[in-house]
Amino acid sequence: MHEHEKGYFTEENSVAVVTGRNALAKDERLKFAMEVITRKLHEAVKEIEPTQDEWMEAIQFLTKTGQLCNEWRQEFILLSDVLGVSMLVDAINNRKPSGASESTVLGPFHVANAPELPMGANICLDAKGEDMVVSGRILDTEGRPVADAVIDVWQANDEGFYDVQQNGIQPDFNLRGIFRTGADGRYWFRAVKPKFYPIPDDGTVGKLLGRLGRHPFRPAHLHYIVKAGGFETLTTHIFDPHDPYIGTDAVFGVKESLLADFVRVDDAARAKELGFSGWFWSVEHDFVLARESPPER
Repeated sequence: MHEHEKGYFTEENSVAVVTGRNALAKDERLKFAMEVITRKLHEAVKEIEPTQDEWMEAIQFLTKTGQLCNEWRQEFILLSDVLGVSMLVDAINNRKPSGASESTVLGPFHVANAPELPMGANICLDAKGEDMVVSGRILDTEGRPVADAVIDVWQANDEGFYDVQQNGIQPDFNLRGIFRTGADGRYWFRAVKPKFYPIPDDGTVGKLLGRLGRHPFRPAHLHYIVKAGGFETLTTHIFDPHDPYIGTDAVFGVKESLLADFVRVDDAARAKELGFSGWFWSVEHDFVLARESPPER
């Protein structure tokens, strides 16, 4: 009887021995996933050949990452983000038909139960920042308007902070709102121009980025969740293409199709109509929803 048939572990047969112990697993999906993860992990260890001290450093990194997690902080999601895994999972799960808008990560600052507002409302509640008007259409892949689409928007302020990061400083639900399209599929609201900001960089993930010579910044963006009956829900951003970090987003969330035009407008009459005191930014961006796939029989 050969060593691997007895289940004796060697450097050469490590994967076969470990995965062979899973033969009685009842969950075939779990069994398959653990076979792939074990194989890839063992391949990495064999290529890197870590010392005992290096492996213990890796264990300590993961331990501290877990210890940082609580109800309001998820360091493991952050680790997934900076390794590009969150965006890869998103891409795999959101393969769109031609013409449909692309998705990107939800991010950690979405808040449920934001107020539904009348179209055109100003979501900036503290009058801080550079005025901005955002508009566009919600369409299907045939170019037809989507009525009764629900648009959930949120963003950071002109200093790069979300309201939930500055309780007592920003008003509750500042720079958040929900809007509903009419028959023409159009939406518009007023806000302020967002700013780039760092992901939380005071923990294990931030220290890792520093050791890798990477910055922690996300380029300026607005978040959207767009829902409509009969269509797949779209979770996405639009980005300022002139942001200094547009090409190096710390979490790899930027896609070319999500770049929007942020146009500075000097039009006193239009500013007065919008309730702005001077020049303002104008952004127009359409979103195209994919129809839900019929249920499998």
